[in-house]
Amino acid sequence: MKLKTMLLLFASGFPVAFAAQEPVAARVNGEAISEFRLERYFTEYLEDQGRAVASIRNPKAYRQLRQAALQMLIDKELLWQESRKRGVQVDEQAVRQQVEQTRQAIGGTEKFTRRLQEAGFDEASFTEYTRRELAAQRMFAELTRTDDPAEQEVRAFFEEHRAEMGTPEQVQARHILVKVAREADSATVEAARLRLMQMREAVERGESFAGVAQKGSQDATASQGGQLGYFARGQMAPAFEAAAFALRPGELSQAVRSPFGWHLIIVENHKEAADVPEEQGLETVRAYLARQRQTQARRQALAQLRAQNRIERIDDD
Repeated sequence: MKLKTMLLLFASGFPVAFAAQEPVAARVNGEAISEFRLERYFTEYLEDQGRAVASIRNPKAYRQLRQAALQMLIDKELLWQESRKRGVQVDEQAVRQQVEQTRQAIGGTEKFTRRLQEAGFDEASFTEYTRRELAAQRMFAELTRTDDPAEQEVRAFFEEHRAEMGTPEQVQARHILVKVAREADSATVEAARLRLMQMREAVERGESFAGVAQKGSQDATASQGGQLGYFARGQMAPAFEAAAFALRPGELSQAVRSPFGWHLIIVENHKEAADVPEEQGLETVRAYLARQRQTQARRQALAQLRAQNRIERIDDD
């Protein structure tokens, strides 16, 4: 768990003098999750996604995100309660190490003690909180153990998806674009084509394609000399793609019309399609199937805990 999350949950996860008067967001088998705790966790939940509360303008999106954060707190409480039911024990050395890691991350004993005091707690209660978190994590690990995928399953999946795992044929190209509106009249279309052909003549005379693109292209890639990088079939406009894949490296296209206007294309490299090496492909599939099993196990474990316990969501509105 991130240090900041641990501290926020800790600061709101234990009873304080005014806890009885705090609004409650949810109860799990009668154990309250306060609105204060939810607010703290919600802020961290959004930060983990690179967002801030103030940036969410859509009320529906705000409610959905808040409820997702509340569900995560409920799941944490379920796991902790389940660990108590099953008598899960955690290694005391691991608890001490986690507390010490937190102390050092904050900046040493003095700052650590001051941070706890500001929240109204002491090191003993923080140690108990850490023990609780580690017990819940261990409980979750035990509930979500899975076997490795069988080699027969790995092989079958690999053979079925082998073609998709390979590298498709690709070209690396630059282009110059002279924009033409779709509804432009024939004279405008022809004027744009002639302008492009003048730039083609400049390249044939020895000017660098990148330099001509920087000066004359009307595409966003102009500042990069028209560089498009590598692309496979199906990623560009059909006429553009057909022209690019027909060129040999170093060869210039004629004027190519697309919905955006007229293009001049030069191909810099051409990579043929290649199959994934078998050993690499099997290892990729093995890891993928293992992740799929783990994801499914986690969903099932949490769903079972939710179904077997009494959950009251007060903050749903």
